[in-house]
Amino acid sequence: MSTYFELHPDNPQTRRIKEIGEALAGGAVMLYPTDTVYAIGCDINNKAAVQRVRQIKQLANDKPLTFMCQSLSNIAEYAHVSDSAYRIIRRLIPGTYTFLLPATKLVPRLVMSPKRKTTGIRVPDRTVCQLLLQELGNPIASTSAHLLGEDGLSLDAEDGETIDKAKLFDRLESMVDVIVDDGLDDGIRASTIIDLTAGEPQIVREGAGIEEALNWV
Repeated sequence: MSTYFELHPDNPQTRRIKEIGEALAGGAVMLYPTDTVYAIGCDINNKAAVQRVRQIKQLANDKPLTFMCQSLSNIAEYAHVSDSAYRIIRRLIPGTYTFLLPATKLVPRLVMSPKRKTTGIRVPDRTVCQLLLQELGNPIASTSAHLLGEDGLSLDAEDGETIDKAKLFDRLESMVDVIVDDGLDDGIRASTIIDLTAGEPQIVREGAGIEEALNWV
């Protein structure tokens, strides 16, 4: 059974943020809100926890995971950022974007794309996410929490609707250690993915924030 944390969206209780951070550092897997959709995440440096995230989402080891960073300087530790990529990222973070970049040696193999040696990185624009990253001190390996229900139907929301968090919590409470709820309405669109691994940036997936991304890519 998972531990449920209800947090204030703008001023989350410091004690609870600390408890969640300690749990993540100890190998916990959490269900938490991002600035796009709910996600399943863990400490990027905990191999056992990353493997659990893969098992929950039924992802093979050759399928890369995204991870959350605090800032652009944090991104530069885990990815090689060209001048042109830097200019685009600087304009769009924090926000609803995943940037595909060449990985540095700090990125664990369980997270990156094994063939391309690339990684997907986000800097979220949500208070709870930023405070958890600060408390943990490491990036959070992450994947969207959209799963199939027992009836085989997707728990994702339809266009124009909000995600049914109660169903999501019920479905995953036995699979994760921590559930985080900041009380805000959650997005129904995944992040916009921008490939910055080559000379010319490319939008791989149109998602939340696509209109702003088109101004810079």
